[in-house]
Amino acid sequence: MTAPNVPVYVGWDSREEEAYQVCRFSLTRRTSSPVRVIGLRQPSLRERKVYWRDEDPRASTEFCYTRFLVPALADYKGWAMFCDCDFLWLADVTKLWDLIDDRYAIMCVKHDHRPTEHTKMDGCEQSVYPRKNWSSLMLLNCAHPAMRTLTTDVVNQESGAFLHRFQWLPDELIGELPETWNWLEGWSMKPGQGAPEVVHFTRGGPWFENWQNVDYGELWLKERDAMERARALGRRIGRWANQAA
Repeated sequence: MTAPNVPVYVGWDSREEEAYQVCRFSLTRRTSSPVRVIGLRQPSLRERKVYWRDEDPRASTEFCYTRFLVPALADYKGWAMFCDCDFLWLADVTKLWDLIDDRYAIMCVKHDHRPTEHTKMDGCEQSVYPRKNWSSLMLLNCAHPAMRTLTTDVVNQESGAFLHRFQWLPDELIGELPETWNWLEGWSMKPGQGAPEVVHFTRGGPWFENWQNVDYGELWLKERDAMERARALGRRIGRWANQAA
């Protein structure tokens, strides 16, 4: 399977625009093949009438539920990927395609994540529940018959527990990915050498005032600086092109 056949949906939150941009930049600049990245922007999804559920005061992000719209957005065809916006990609995302197994409806890292802190990010409640963070990175076999369960009505009406714990899916249809593809800062064990393929700043990252001193935070800052330099260069090239024209 080639990378262009696997669109990548990234959660978007108005409070984490910078995190989203760095996630997207870090992912696209390390791919060996072009990858289509699609931001799950809740306002846009509401305008398109595919998302209409009431705001959940306990939801820590605006993409808490919209991630489960991916199969419908992909018209229940092919494979797609979703990840939270607080990911820093340090490896080629297309290497994940080698792990795709058509027997499964979903593939994810099966964390046993039981955080001890009570708050995260910018003061949001840190809740503990079964299969926490399983849905933060998902390879979705949108064409699998079981995915037809995830209609837009189901996504807009069912509980967070039903959706995030994959209660809509038989356990045998959930495949497992290596933890290094969704390495949880503050929870996962550090690799013996180097860094994991993906760092997930699930508690909060350097874009939040209170989360400056986190593992691999310096890599996120370097990535942000590289993104800003690339954008500045692009703007200069654009101005020169206009002058030349």
